[in-house]
Amino acid sequence: MADEPTGNLDTKSSYEIMEIFQQLNDKGITIVMVTHELDIAQFAKTNIMFRDGHITTNTEVKDRKIATHELSVLPAIKPEEVLT
Repeated sequence: MADEPTGNLDTKSSYEIMEIFQQLNDKGITIVMVTHELDIAQFAKTNIMFRDGHITTNTEVKDRKIATHELSVLPAIKPEEVLT
């Protein structure tokens, strides 16, 4: 179970976490993840949405993002572009 595992992380770190989760899931391990980030939810196979303690939707993710691919196309950040 993972509650907001990418909250407060930069994009690259978030995608690296999603890569680990996808690798574990590919080995048959179920990952239950809570997120408010719609872009991160696109890495899952299924999205279940709740409102007031009740399931409102339970849908298969179409056009699922694959973390390994997303990491490979991320633009590199130069040290001088990092804000301090």
